[in-house]
Amino acid sequence: MPSQKNIDEVKYLTDKLESASAIYFTDYLGLDVDSITKLRSEFFHASVEFKVTKNTLLKLAAENMKIEGLDDYLVGSTAIAISFDEPTSPAKVLKSFMKEHDKPEVKAILFDGEVLEGSEYKKFASLPSKDELLTKLVIMLNSPMTNLVRTLSSPMGNFVNVLNSLKNEKSE
Repeated sequence: MPSQKNIDEVKYLTDKLESASAIYFTDYLGLDVDSITKLRSEFFHASVEFKVTKNTLLKLAAENMKIEGLDDYLVGSTAIAISFDEPTSPAKVLKSFMKEHDKPEVKAILFDGEVLEGSEYKKFASLPSKDELLTKLVIMLNSPMTNLVRTLSSPMGNFVNVLNSLKNEKSE
């Protein structure tokens, strides 16, 4: 008979699997307390939830969500990094953290309902963030409008300059 604590944890994990934009499954074993604390802090500043979970409870939550292919990765110690807004945030935090440490190893990534190999996090880390992409889009959309305004105002400016020149010639 499962305990109420485990039932609540499976419900919690199911909700997280459903609402997350990306989940990174990591092996945290081998990190000391200071390193884990630093990693948690970096995740917190990036608005990423980092949680150590039991594999059996994760498997049950994945079954509830009809996610297949995750069982092979849920072996050994597992911690999950959950991003709700920016799917590349955990990858960027992990990449910068791994410059100083060998761990955590990324086992798998759950992105858009699809399970990906852990090594894919490097590709996600190199992608621009959502805000960066939106900024580039606004700049690209603004550029033609700015050029149009310049093009339309240029003949008017030239016309005014010609009129001023004629005025100055007539007054002399």
